Amino acid sequence: MRHKHMKRSMALIMAVVLMLSLAACTGSKNSSNKPNSPPADNKPENTQNEVKLNPDEPGWKLDTSPVELSWFVGASWYGRSWGESLNSKYITEKTGVKVNIEVPSGEANEHITLMMTSGKLPDLITMGSWETAVKKLWEGDHVYALNELADQYDPYFFKVAGDGTLKWYKQENGNTYGIPNDSYSPNLMHETGMTAANQTFLVRKDLYEDMGSPDLSTPEGFLNALQLLKDQYSEYKGQPISPFFAQGNVPYGMTEYLQNLLAVPHEKDGKVYDRITDPDYLTWLKTFRTAYERGLINVDFLVDSDTQVEEKTNNARYFMMVREWTGMTAVNPMLAASSNPDSYYIAVDGPKNSKGDSAKLFPGNMDGWMVTMISKSCENPERAIRFLTYLASEEGQKDLFLGQEGETWEMVDGKPQLKADMAQLLDSDIEKLEKEYGIMDTYWMMRNPVIVDQWRPEKASVIKQMADFANAQADIDGGIYKGLDPLGDSDVAVNWARISQNWEEVMPELITAKDEAAFDKIFESFLARRTSYGYDQVMEYRQTELDARKAKMAE
Repeated sequence: MRHKHMKRSMALIMAVVLMLSLAACTGSKNSSNKPNSPPADNKPENTQNEVKLNPDEPGWKLDTSPVELSWFVGASWYGRSWGESLNSKYITEKTGVKVNIEVPSGEANEHITLMMTSGKLPDLITMGSWETAVKKLWEGDHVYALNELADQYDPYFFKVAGDGTLKWYKQENGNTYGIPNDSYSPNLMHETGMTAANQTFLVRKDLYEDMGSPDLSTPEGFLNALQLLKDQYSEYKGQPISPFFAQGNVPYGMTEYLQNLLAVPHEKDGKVYDRITDPDYLTWLKTFRTAYERGLINVDFLVDSDTQVEEKTNNARYFMMVREWTGMTAVNPMLAASSNPDSYYIAVDGPKNSKGDSAKLFPGNMDGWMVTMISKSCENPERAIRFLTYLASEEGQKDLFLGQEGETWEMVDGKPQLKADMAQLLDSDIEKLEKEYGIMDTYWMMRNPVIVDQWRPEKASVIKQMADFANAQADIDGGIYKGLDPLGDSDVAVNWARISQNWEEVMPELITAKDEAAFDKIFESFLARRTSYGYDQVMEYRQTELDARKAKMAE
């Protein structure tokens, strides 16, 4: 009896062991197919909850359990964190999503490229729409197709992302890998009058007016004003005044930004125009060379670090600036509240072409500013897509922008309005507003201006003047030309990167050339190198891209 009982016991034990072994094998198989190890067809595995998804209801409400998502923001200057501000705590409590923000210590492209090589990327990635790393992420299969994740986990995404955005960023394979912030269509800008133009030519108000508001639109007037500055206003509070600043140095401020001020065309007779050889543009580059020769400017505007630029701006030590007004929203109110209340900056007409045409400034465009993606390293892609859907929705935009009702905003005459103390901070101390409360433009990575601008308070006069000036000179239909250059690892993209880098090296040589003949020689040598680097292929790419964009806009 005992022997038979032992036999039955052994048989039972063996059966249990076998069942556990099978379960372990099954678990091992399932774990190898987790979303962070995408299947061969690169589509997310169907691991959604047993709940039936409703395309008319946001998916984030299905699961608000705690989860952490890392979020790479490709801007070294971005200094905000998540979890300390009142608003970020509120959103985490509401959705269950805790965000760990990461920023590069240096160049965002290099940083994310190294991450791609390692095979380990942050869960969410926000990069400038113009960055070469964006194409690399898409073409290298490092990020999920948002439309596939939405199909799988949150079809409500299609209601809030917008057909226009999804169509604009759709790739040849039919997938969309990124969702932009600050995206505008020409039709929307014509309808609403909101252009999102932020390029301006700024001067320090007190100095400019004390000089008699000189004409800065011609080379002669520009040089005369610089001479007057040198002779009579060379110092401020014991520190030397920097005559000129160009945002983004060579590749931006002194190239496409200056060309926009000069209304240099992007195309002629349907063909992409070589803006860098435009006669008016070259005339103004030679004007800067003359200014340098006369000791009216130095090369600090080409070499100053971000820290130096911030220090000079905060202390009103620039006279003229080719600079986006949005970068002055914190500085101008501070300067206006200082012991010298007229030391803030105003927008005026800067360099113009030989015909005296008004500037044609870049408006908003369908590309937007930055694009946000979900990497295939993400262990919770279902929570990631639902979080992006929430942030893109009107509810999420209101939470992100205004915060929690009763804490930072209240209903006034049926409309959301910042509470008085928040509005005061917005005008006087944006740093505190963003750091402690985390509202307004603190977390701009998914900002949709069409939604949030309805809740913006009236701009302070020292900001409104700059905004209105830029808006009046916006080339509403010109957004289609922004970002025509090839990106990624293709041969033509490598060619363009080589040309661009050489231009950055050549510009200081042009500005510091000993005379005009030397300038011409340096420039002609650059053009010859540019051709040898494959510029004709770059122009072909731009033309193809422009034609494709026109076709998309016509759909």
